[in-house]
Amino acid sequence: MKNILTHRNIWMTALAGILTATSCTKDFDEMNTSPNSPTAIGPQYLLPQGIETSIDRYWGHRERFERINIDAAELYVQHLTRNIYSNEGDDYTVSPALLSNNWKGFFNDGLLNFQRIITQTNAESATPNSNYEGVALVMRSWVFSLLTDMYGAIPYSDAIKGTATEPIYTPKYDSMEAVYAGLLNDLKMANEKLVVGGPAIAGDILYGGDILKWKKFANSLRLRLANRQAVKKPAESKAIMAEILADATKYPLFMSNADNASLKCTTVLPSNNEWNQILIQGGRTDWNISKTLADKMNELGDTRITVYANPNKDGIYQGHPNGLPDAIATNYLSTSATIGKAFTDAAAPEVIMTLAELKFILAEAAVDGDITANAQTLYEEGITASFAQYGLTPPAGYFAKAGAASKEKILEQKWISLFGQGVEAWIEWRRTGLPVFPAPDPRAVLNNNGVLPTRFNYPASEYSLNQKSVSDGVNLNGGADDMKTKLWWAEK
Repeated sequence: MKNILTHRNIWMTALAGILTATSCTKDFDEMNTSPNSPTAIGPQYLLPQGIETSIDRYWGHRERFERINIDAAELYVQHLTRNIYSNEGDDYTVSPALLSNNWKGFFNDGLLNFQRIITQTNAESATPNSNYEGVALVMRSWVFSLLTDMYGAIPYSDAIKGTATEPIYTPKYDSMEAVYAGLLNDLKMANEKLVVGGPAIAGDILYGGDILKWKKFANSLRLRLANRQAVKKPAESKAIMAEILADATKYPLFMSNADNASLKCTTVLPSNNEWNQILIQGGRTDWNISKTLADKMNELGDTRITVYANPNKDGIYQGHPNGLPDAIATNYLSTSATIGKAFTDAAAPEVIMTLAELKFILAEAAVDGDITANAQTLYEEGITASFAQYGLTPPAGYFAKAGAASKEKILEQKWISLFGQGVEAWIEWRRTGLPVFPAPDPRAVLNNNGVLPTRFNYPASEYSLNQKSVSDGVNLNGGADDMKTKLWWAEK
């Protein structure tokens, strides 16, 4: 659970231990021979720090100019819209600070901690522990996948080596294809290193030390990435999917919503849900449900909207269009639905992958011919799992209204199910072009030449500190360093 150790408690505990030790001796020179060594803090502290900071950042960081989810992705995919400050995401404007803060945060707060765990616990270390190493590999792979899916080519093979024996301060950029190859290999290796009944781990605030669930997450995530690159590398992706699906014992997958990868938040600061901190603790009322989402769910009679949103004063779940200038958007403050308690309660979970998503991945793979399976069954199982995630069941006749399984319908339902996970929904839209969003409202004022952003451009700090490498990265992406260049896995 998230309250096992909060990140502030972690560092205070570690610092107290160090101060206690140093206060008992006058031999400071001997005690401080390696003050910057990452081994000064053990994996039981590094793990919860890395998990919490990475997932909080992904979900909706409480600080302004940090929130890639609700100040960018959730607006791009028209789950949410804004009633003020439309220039913070809703009109396709992105603050340079948001780009640089998240680049720096994912590398420094997440990847660096996971890499330190791997260094401390691998087979060649003084304190080997394959389960710590496997967990860190899974989390490192997830964070790297976010970075490459948001920016394109990134430092990968040379990354997070600033404290290595031979430090690298200007890491080269690797293509998305190369990054994906490395991540798929690392996730397979993580599954092998994770041993149920093996060495114990502490500080696991995601799964409470349940290694079987970590294996399920590793393999489900590997399927996500294999499916994402399937159009570009069909033979390899089919082989990966076949390998995983052929042996459920060796490659276990999510089987119920209890397996979902989600950070369990608490009512105690700083471990409450980030949206709660922004909207409830911070009193911000800037976001409403998008008209696009509300209209689609009302059309389908989709009762998940009662969880996703709070009705307006007339008891109606309605939204307003994206991209409206503030002078117009503020008129909708009292008529558009607000975000539901399931996402704004202090203890609401921060979700990164679910059974529903896995089922939609497999349904799409079946439709595309990448696996042999019943796409309709998988599609309906995905819908059912998404409803069950919120204690609901699909209403009578819902499957008929949703339509038969096709790529378009599968991606539409996936988009609905990913409410709250704007980054994932944005990735899927950029990959497939689905669902097809309605034309912008004629009153909308959109930047980026009216193009829904296809990536984030690199932060200015990279041009200052790593000029040649970032320029090589731009070339690897095959287009300008802007928010209109399509990424490697784009199908359209």
